[in-house]
Amino acid sequence: MGELVVLNKDADTVWYIDADSGERLATVETDFNPHEVAVSPGGDRSFVTCSLGGSLLVLDNDERAVIDRFEHELFDFPHGLAVRESAGELWLAATYSSHVFVFDLETVELLEALPTHQDKSHMVTFSPDESRAYVANIGSESITVIDAEERRLLADPQVGEEPEGIAVDPDTGDLLVANQADDRLSLVDSDTLTADTVSLLGETPIRIVVEPAGRYGFVPNRESHDVSVVDTEFVRDGERTPWEIARIPVGRWPGGTVFEPAGKRAFVANNKTNDVSVIDVAAFEETTRYDADIHPDGIAYLDR
Repeated sequence: MGELVVLNKDADTVWYIDADSGERLATVETDFNPHEVAVSPGGDRSFVTCSLGGSLLVLDNDERAVIDRFEHELFDFPHGLAVRESAGELWLAATYSSHVFVFDLETVELLEALPTHQDKSHMVTFSPDESRAYVANIGSESITVIDAEERRLLADPQVGEEPEGIAVDPDTGDLLVANQADDRLSLVDSDTLTADTVSLLGETPIRIVVEPAGRYGFVPNRESHDVSVVDTEFVRDGERTPWEIARIPVGRWPGGTVFEPAGKRAFVANNKTNDVSVIDVAAFEETTRYDADIHPDGIAYLDR
């Protein structure tokens, strides 16, 4: 049995939803504009950025209640979150201050606030061994590469126009980047830190999430109302090149996307139809939708 944690941006709520039935299990009120969510390794807590409220909330997933709250003067649109499990850290990207914040995962003590020196630092993820952090900078059309152990900036490779979605190919370690303004997928080589445009996507791609098995990346396309399926093992002109192989129609303005641990289903929050699409991963098709509150976006899966 599993649960979805769905953030409803314009209702200022978090909904806990039964992943099998779509039944709403609980509603938690939040600060203004809950946007992105990450779950602790044991699944006992969820971390939620309230982007227009300027806060980070900690939710107890058993009690389904807010148990802690953090604010900072540089929390100007706090947004992307990622857990660095090997170090017991939570990383957060604040968009308009272009800072990355590092927290102790257990105590939520702030360990460091690191400027990227880029424009609109929005999303964050890690290399497979978690030795590097990658931050998508929408305004600078770049990816900031950070030595996660030393918390030191390494490089800022240029990618496409307004990069937002980022994920790592677990086999190669290369970075997949969805560029929302030119509708293209960029591939950043993890060794050379150089980028190439490799594939077209749908209209306004804003995320990319790789399934647990590592083969397919799902990219929600905000303005074409579908999800691009990227095959990370696609061979083109004799070379392995990530490539879009399908598009799955979903609701309007799809955003937050998550896979269940078994990888058989994916869940996509549709911002404008106020629902969550359930996708059969093997068939590349939507099977049903669950109701959500107003403007759902951030989404996570709890493996109960």
